[in-house]
Amino acid sequence: MNWNEFPDRNKLVDGVCRRIHDQLADSLVNRPEAGIALAGGATPLPIYAGLAGMALDWSRVTAVATDERWVPLDHEASNARQIGRQFAGSGLRVASLVPAHAPGRANVDQAEQTLAGMPQPFDLVVVGMGSDAHFASLFPQSPALSAGLDPGTKAGALVVVPDPLPPEAPFARVSLTLSRLLATRCLLLVISGQAKRDVLEQAAQPGVDAHQLPIAALLRTAGENLEIFWSP
Repeated sequence: MNWNEFPDRNKLVDGVCRRIHDQLADSLVNRPEAGIALAGGATPLPIYAGLAGMALDWSRVTAVATDERWVPLDHEASNARQIGRQFAGSGLRVASLVPAHAPGRANVDQAEQTLAGMPQPFDLVVVGMGSDAHFASLFPQSPALSAGLDPGTKAGALVVVPDPLPPEAPFARVSLTLSRLLATRCLLLVISGQAKRDVLEQAAQPGVDAHQLPIAALLRTAGENLEIFWSP
């Protein structure tokens, strides 16, 4: 694995900020616009706040969350809202995987429309990982997991209803598929804590069932394109 270790979370944030900035600066030299997919969660959000203060023409960059809760865009649980807050004032555009008011049952109509309008492939994808080895909203044992992990699917997104629903965020989700996440020039996995490192190393072992540890599918299919950033 292409592993980058940092002694603490502040150094992790600095290191990932530099890597993302360099990647996007290079992309904008060669492309009129850049498209990125960003994970939500406690570990990545400080990275985005740091990036927002770095010199870059953010008005030429569009971001989308790697996964989104089926909630209105002004809801506290919205990943798009959280990402947008970190980049406030930078000029970055945040597109959404869900409609503004998230009416009715979750579906992928808005997600597919958003993805179709973004630069192809992504210039950068940042994923995180939960302690149960999920990434995006591809949870272990989810009924949607096989479809979400299919590297050959043409679907960019799918609806996921975790079972059981996480008590801290009891909502249906729209998640990018593994296939869509892999369609990128640069793929970063950012995690912190020894417990998550242990899970990741377990998932990297031969023969691990990706339905039990979904991140194993990412490790197997991303190859050298995947860069892992970790701190205690």
